[in-house]
Amino acid sequence: MWFYEKKLQYPANVRRCDLAMAKFLFAQYGGPDSELSAAVRYLTQRYTMPIPQAKALLTHIGTEEMAHWEIIGTLIYKLTEDATPEQLREAGLGDHFAQHDKALYPHDAAGVPWTAAYIQATGDPITDLHENLAAEQKARTTYEHLISLTDDDGVIATLSFLREREVVHFQRFGEALMQVQEHYQHKHIFC
Repeated sequence: MWFYEKKLQYPANVRRCDLAMAKFLFAQYGGPDSELSAAVRYLTQRYTMPIPQAKALLTHIGTEEMAHWEIIGTLIYKLTEDATPEQLREAGLGDHFAQHDKALYPHDAAGVPWTAAYIQATGDPITDLHENLAAEQKARTTYEHLISLTDDDGVIATLSFLREREVVHFQRFGEALMQVQEHYQHKHIFC
C-alpha cells in the first residue's frame, strides 16, 4: 500500500512555453527508457526476488519512478499549456494534439506509443537486476541528452535532479545484485 503526498518530489519549474522541449521530454514519459517503463519493470520484477531486501528495493524504486513520471508529465504540461493548435502542429506535436489535445499520453519523443515490450521480467533475479542496472544507465544518458537540449534553468534543475536519482538507483541495484548473489552462494546455487 502507498500513501500519496500531493506535491512533486522536486519542483517542475519552466520559464516559458517550449514545445520542442516538451516533445523531447516525451522520451522520458513513454519511451523505452522512460520513467513509466522503469516503474512497471521494477514493480513487476519484485515478485520473483528471493530476498526481502531486494523486494523492498524494487518496490521503493518502482514507486519513486512513478513520482518521476509525474514530474516529467508536469514539465510537459507546463511547457505546452499556453500553446495554440497551430503552434503545436508547427512543433511536430500536431499528431499528438489531433488525438489527445493537450492531455498527456504515454509515447516517446517520436510519437511511438508506450508498450509493455519495453520492459523485461525474466523471473531470474540476477538477469533482472542486470537489466535494471542497464536501464538506469540508459535513463541517465537520456537525461544528459535532454539537459543539453534546453536553456531553461528550471527545466535543467529538474532534469538534473532526475539524472542524479538514476545514479543513486544504479548504485542501489548494484548493492541488491551483490546481496542476491550472496544469497544464492549460501544456498549453493550458482547463477
